[in-house]
Amino acid sequence: MLDRVRDQLAEQQLAHLDVAFAAVVPGEERAQQPAGSPGGSAAARQPAGLFGEVRGGGLEGYGVSEARSRDALEELARDSKRRGWWHDYGDTIPSAYADFLGLEGDARYIRTWQPVVLPGLLQTEQYARALLEANPAAVRPERIDQLVKIRMERKEVLVKPDAARFWAIIWEPALRCPVGGKEVQRAQLDHLGKVAELPNVTLQVVPLEVGATAGACGAFVMFGFTDSPTPGAVFLETLTSSHYLEQEAELDGYGLVFEYLRSAALNPAQSLDMIAAVRAKA
Repeated sequence: MLDRVRDQLAEQQLAHLDVAFAAVVPGEERAQQPAGSPGGSAAARQPAGLFGEVRGGGLEGYGVSEARSRDALEELARDSKRRGWWHDYGDTIPSAYADFLGLEGDARYIRTWQPVVLPGLLQTEQYARALLEANPAAVRPERIDQLVKIRMERKEVLVKPDAARFWAIIWEPALRCPVGGKEVQRAQLDHLGKVAELPNVTLQVVPLEVGATAGACGAFVMFGFTDSPTPGAVFLETLTSSHYLEQEAELDGYGLVFEYLRSAALNPAQSLDMIAAVRAKA
């Protein structure tokens, strides 16, 4: 599973590395590169070689002697390490969740429909903790602290340079459910209003009066890795497992569902008004 997505991402990352290397390394230095370094014919086959040399201080062997070039490439190496930050948590993160974090970190856009609970990227720490504690069948109590911390670190994708475009459509009951109690609910609703101010975040609410159609659509997350409106992968989650979709027909189907929900939802300004109204009564 996810073979198509992994191949697509690998190609994009290699292309990014070649472009970045060409931009920061002077032409005369690139001409002196050994085989297998970026910019050469073997670069696409061994992208990790350069990052290993950067972290090991061996860039001179790649023909990179200018301080400006070394600094820029060292920043690329630090970015490559940040991409896998979740590995520091060891077996706290199952492989399926690691796949999810990888897709989330690499996505150019993320679109999600959440009819029951608020999206993880929009949750406060208290809300996330209350959700995890309410589901002891899926989460062992001793792991809750780590999982809450992971969920908070995930939010970096919304504020990092070149942040993902995030579009969340939420059903009204998810706003009204007092997860963690009224105080937590109020703080969470306040947080939604603040996050919605980010230029890369779009938030819409589907009101209850839309009817049964909204309730019939289970939660899903779509990841896009190009500028194409067709997602590259769709993530589905149950109580104890998760599933990824990659087939074109499936992706098209979820894209159509998202468009239907988007058109049925309040516009972003109206959605913020509803959030404020729910907050006032909480």
